[in-house]
Amino acid sequence: MAFQVTQLNPKRFQANQIKFLVVLLLICAVMILPIIYIINQAFKPLDELFYFPPQLFVKNPTLSNFTELGRLARTTGLPWMRYVLNSIIISVIYVIGVLIITVLAAYAISKKQFKFKNTLFKINQLALMFVAVAVAVPNYLIISYLGLIDNFWVHIVPSLAVPVYLFLMKQYIDDGVPKEILESAKLDGANDLQIISKFVIPLVKPAVATIAILAFQNIWNSGGASLIYLTSESLKTLPYYLSLLQASAGIKATGVAAASSLITFVPNLIIFIVMQSRVMNTMAKSGIK
Repeated sequence: MAFQVTQLNPKRFQANQIKFLVVLLLICAVMILPIIYIINQAFKPLDELFYFPPQLFVKNPTLSNFTELGRLARTTGLPWMRYVLNSIIISVIYVIGVLIITVLAAYAISKKQFKFKNTLFKINQLALMFVAVAVAVPNYLIISYLGLIDNFWVHIVPSLAVPVYLFLMKQYIDDGVPKEILESAKLDGANDLQIISKFVIPLVKPAVATIAILAFQNIWNSGGASLIYLTSESLKTLPYYLSLLQASAGIKATGVAAASSLITFVPNLIIFIVMQSRVMNTMAKSGIK
């Protein structure tokens, strides 16, 4: 069965483009609604937060939720800058570690020949089916066996190998790194690490940027390790601290939660806006196969 593809000319508007544009606008509206909701919730006064039916847009914007968040931070007596610093340090180390492991593993599976290569990649794809809750108990047992309970590295080590990152990078290397370049580099005497650093990484920069963004979002928003594996306050992160403030906010917890959500969301939004072209490039190439 043959499919007829409509060619879209960006320089000339055609009537048959209307349906396509309407669908795109609807998709964009659905995707941007959560962002609009988060921003408006953060600036709503307490009475507007409990309107029924709920209102999407704020009528009387206020900074009271952020003021209350600051007041709670002062009254708890906990060093909030320590939590911020922990989150920044952990995020930087985690992103670097994820990129190193993902690039090396994806290069090996994509371009090297060894036993059980296809089996390993299938296992990686199978792992995509499991959510974190399904493997929570095995994770805890392994982390306990490794001696990472109440350890700084519990934020980083258990999450370094992420199946979806490997899948994205492998697909991009398959399409974006020609074998001829690698063979030429080998003839010139380059080893695998030199090939990766001088040829592979420059060719897959969009994928590297995408995985860096995804890894940052994953670790920056994560407070699970602080809650489950840590008892020392000096090792915990910003999301845990903000959730602690929300729990002590009483009737104002909804407003404090909205302000906290916006604070943690803004760094993710800024990074994505700055690097969105590379993200779109990677997603398009990884989905072609």
